Amino acid sequence: MTQGAQGGVERLGDRGGDGAPGRRTVLGAAVLGGAALGVASAAPAAAADARHGRPGGSYRNLPRPTVIAHRGASGYRPEHTLGAYRLALDMGADVIEQDLVPTRDGHLVCRHENDITGTTDVADRPEFADRRTTKRVDGATLTGWFTEDLTLAELKTLRTRERIPRNRPKNTLYDGRWPVPAFEEVLRWAEREGRRRGRPVWLHVETKHPTYFRGLGLGLEEPLARLLRRYGRHRADSPVFLQSFEPGSMRRMARLVSSPRVVLLSAPADRPWDFVEAGDPRTVADLITPEGLGWISSFAQGIGPSLDLVVPRGADGALGRPTTLVRDAHREDLLVHPYTLRNENSFLPADFRRDHGLDPAAAANEYGDVFGAYRRYLATGIDGIFTDHPDTGLLAAADFRD
Repeated sequence: MTQGAQGGVERLGDRGGDGAPGRRTVLGAAVLGGAALGVASAAPAAAADARHGRPGGSYRNLPRPTVIAHRGASGYRPEHTLGAYRLALDMGADVIEQDLVPTRDGHLVCRHENDITGTTDVADRPEFADRRTTKRVDGATLTGWFTEDLTLAELKTLRTRERIPRNRPKNTLYDGRWPVPAFEEVLRWAEREGRRRGRPVWLHVETKHPTYFRGLGLGLEEPLARLLRRYGRHRADSPVFLQSFEPGSMRRMARLVSSPRVVLLSAPADRPWDFVEAGDPRTVADLITPEGLGWISSFAQGIGPSLDLVVPRGADGALGRPTTLVRDAHREDLLVHPYTLRNENSFLPADFRRDHGLDPAAAANEYGDVFGAYRRYLATGIDGIFTDHPDTGLLAAADFRD
């Protein structure tokens, strides 16, 4: 977006307040009934919306397993750029993910983290040298440059870079090509692409560090809800998922909009940061029990667990036996969208890595037997999967679709 167009970008105005079963059997059973969201059938209206690129159609109609482009096609382009989002859509991804953080003057922008030291050229920009600082974010001490210390106009002068250049050196070809997108830019892009393609463009939107930002007077949920309402993505049948590692953020969103919500889950011993701040002793291990999943189902429609919560890795790094998480979540009518499968050996379970006759350092960035890994995860009956390589994910998912 050019600077002259920024007047239409939503501002953060409100700064106050608060054993594996059969694959198709499980996938079919996992489809939520209409009562779960109070969604009435509206096929003709949804079809009309799709023809005009407007939001419409229940998430129950998405292909299963659903392929979610993790930060866009981030295996091929720098993450959270319009280039990564466009490529993911062109590859056929079912859903495209955005992570949201705020700017100093109150705009939502798409970055995996508010620390933009490694994902932009800010460190090379002398005009921002005095913005380098050290902060505590969710208990971690970080030194660098942060979105909440730059206005949107300042942020727009920066250019994006590949976050993990050692793992993805080819992606550095695109360093400097795109600016950081404002979320409203993405919503407008999705509208245009929806009209052009004759079907809604689905998004998977995460609130990042919501408790931290609320403490700064930059709460994420209210401005996000306003944008969703402005672009017609606030209904139960809107083509958007909302997600957060903080359950409280999704509880807050449930009071603001009806869009489907997903609670992200990390390692068993971890505690969501809003729990830490509130003195809630529960950990992720507590949330993945039947009782914990029942609690999540009172305000969310799905969970986004790490892949290790679905199929743990042993001490040797190889996959073990699946847990009961998928089955238990489906009993509570919760979708399961685990994260994140990548093609490179360095990210794959040990039993799916290939050395290609190379030394370990050289083999780390080569592709392993990712289709074999997909088969193990998809056979558990998960409803979707986040991937940096949506083209690969779609080929793998095709074997599990009717």
